[in-house]
Amino acid sequence: MSLDLFLPFIILISLTVYLIYTRSKFEKNILTSYEEKFEKWKENSTSNNEKKQECKQLVGLIYKEGYNITIELLDDSVSSTIQRGKFKIKDK
Repeated sequence: MSLDLFLPFIILISLTVYLIYTRSKFEKNILTSYEEKFEKWKENSTSNNEKKQECKQLVGLIYKEGYNITIELLDDSVSSTIQRGKFKIKDK
């Protein structure tokens, strides 16, 4: 009688060991693939951080006096840009 249950017990044990082994192998594969994706993400995110937009900086004030427009510069480094006419006019 004990021999009758011995064979199914061995099959059950071997099946359990097989399933545990395949699951651990699958988890390792998933872990390595996610680590690779994380490394790629880190590389891409560092390259995006370098392309940050420059902040707006107050370098001058514009006044209207009658029909004349006066630009008062707070930072002299932009005077050549203004003299060359390289600026944009933005309406609100």
